[in-house]
Amino acid sequence: MHELERANGVAKEKAILVRVILPGQYEGEDPLDEITGLAKTAGTRIASGLTQRREKPDVATYLGKGKVEELKNLVAHHEADVVIFDNDLHPGQTRNLEKAVGVKVLDRTELILDIFATSAQTYESRLAVELAQLEYSLPRLKQMWSHLSRIKAGIGMRGPGEKQLEEDRRIVEKRIHELKVEMKTIEKRKERLVASRRDRLTVSLVGYTNAGKSTLMNTLTKAGVLAQDKLFATLDTRTRRWQLPSWGPVLLSDTVGFIRDLPHGLVASFKATLEEARQADLLLHIADASSPDVLDQISAVYNVLRELGIEEKQTLLVLNKADRLSDAAELAKIMNRYPNAVSISAKTGEGLEQLRDAVSEALSRSFLDLDVETSVANGRLLAYLAAHGEVLSKEYLEDRVVVHVRMPARHVGPVYGHGTAVRHHQGALLVTPGEEEELPAVMEDVA
Repeated sequence: MHELERANGVAKEKAILVRVILPGQYEGEDPLDEITGLAKTAGTRIASGLTQRREKPDVATYLGKGKVEELKNLVAHHEADVVIFDNDLHPGQTRNLEKAVGVKVLDRTELILDIFATSAQTYESRLAVELAQLEYSLPRLKQMWSHLSRIKAGIGMRGPGEKQLEEDRRIVEKRIHELKVEMKTIEKRKERLVASRRDRLTVSLVGYTNAGKSTLMNTLTKAGVLAQDKLFATLDTRTRRWQLPSWGPVLLSDTVGFIRDLPHGLVASFKATLEEARQADLLLHIADASSPDVLDQISAVYNVLRELGIEEKQTLLVLNKADRLSDAAELAKIMNRYPNAVSISAKTGEGLEQLRDAVSEALSRSFLDLDVETSVANGRLLAYLAAHGEVLSKEYLEDRVVVHVRMPARHVGPVYGHGTAVRHHQGALLVTPGEEEELPAVMEDVA
């Protein structure tokens, strides 16, 4: 038997990595670099790797027949315990590959789910991971009951394995329903928590996994948040106060890292966790400038933001780990593509003053300078303006008052309508009395 490398007293599985590169897919300098990082995070020992370029996956085995034979030989030569694909496989493809190579086969989604399960620390994240795992497993239950092929179960004479399969499916579906109900409760609770902070400016850190979000949060807030040089070290949202010059304390949130082709089920399961990002005044998109695949990683993050429906939210790109770049031309290449980005090093402190200035400028763009004209008797609206904005002046005109107020754009909605005229300060009329029926009826939110 081969010797297994051991970690924390537990034998590490030896893995063969496989990636099929399809037309239009980004390859990077090393096509297996990312799956190598994921596999190591999951605790495996990498024995060898295999890649193949194809126009489309093989229906039965994803790889071509020749490559399957090559993979089988690699498994035997290295006495591997597992084959890990950097692709998503159908249940039948997994089953056929396992039969061909003689060891278990995992696809990209299953590997990521395994990492998430190991990293989940809170009740919420553990539920989210369990939900994603069960939804992934449900269509694969039949594969787990491979002995069914040996059971003759005709009409009216169902075999015991088939009955057990149906029972397992009912159990899994019931648990999925329970988890969705519980996650909906958590989601509503998180929405209320985030809403309770609406009077505070909020900045949310998003970015590719291991880009340095937690390290940056620690540097900016002295938060003591766990920062590890591994993928998906953070699965839960952490919020801390950040003293920002000219703004005072703002709320800074660290969120789960994204990755290329992040499983859709995980995005849906972590909806509550990502609520902070959806409601933030500003997103800081942290990218690892030292990664050879940084441009592809930036694009992958924007794809996830699009899936969350927040791709239009004001975002500032922050190029972290600039201290690791030995060639200034590499950074210049990225800055040419994203001229408004800020380069920093969360580790050395390089560029943090420029980051604070850029954040302050970005936050100022999320505020509106308005003149709101309304009746002096409209106490609810006047109280709302005072509570949610900075009242700079008031001008009384008989039974009406013009309030010059500076407030976050997200709080302006309830101001419209109900006999109120709203203008940009010394600017164009936005809403005039009598037009309220064309606006959202949200005045009931004014308190």
